[in-house]
Parts: sequence; structure tokens; C-alpha cells
Amino acid sequence: MEPKRNDPQRQQQPGSSGQQQQQAGAGQQYGEGNYKATRDYNAGLKDHVEHHDIEREARAAEPKNEQEAREMEAAEREGRSRSKGEGEEARKRPDPNSPKTEL
Repeated sequence: MEPKRNDPQRQQQPGSSGQQQQQAGAGQQYGEGNYKATRDYNAGLKDHVEHHDIEREARAAEPKNEQEAREMEAAEREGRSRSKGEGEEARKRPDPNSPKTEL
């Protein structure tokens, strides 16, 4: 049996998010994201940018030598290969730093 189209439980009313929050209970995640966690992250990020030397931190994170640079690039490639963000075309592209092998 198909539900009625006028079923108030199935229709979303404008401004009903407050009711949804109350029903979810205090401190629980609701909706499609955890809004409190997002606010906390943004506040922490703003505080860090305002009170830390970002340029110095970036320089400190740079590879110390060629071997470390290659290791970091390899780790990045592996992480990207497992990512859902890149399409198949990006995964099939040859690595420009890999040794060439003749068949």
C-alpha cells in the first residue's frame, strides 16, 4: 500500500529544522552533518591561523632531501590511488617519475 501524498510525516515543512533538532535530543548529530563539529573545527582553524606562523610550519614540513621527497610523492600517489575523488583516467596515467621499462 502506497502512503498518502498528504501524509504530514512525509512532508517537510519550512522552518521545521528546530523541531527536528529537538526530536534528535541534546548533543546528538542531526541532519546531513554534525554542525557542532563543523563550528568547532572552523573556530580551531581560525585560532590556529591567527596565532601561529603558518609559513614557518610549511617550511618545516618540506622534505629534507631528495629521498624524503620521493617517499612523500610515493605516499601521496598511493593515497590518491585509493581515493574515490579521482576518476579512472587519473589512475591509469603513467607516473612521470617511475623508471621506464622496455617490453
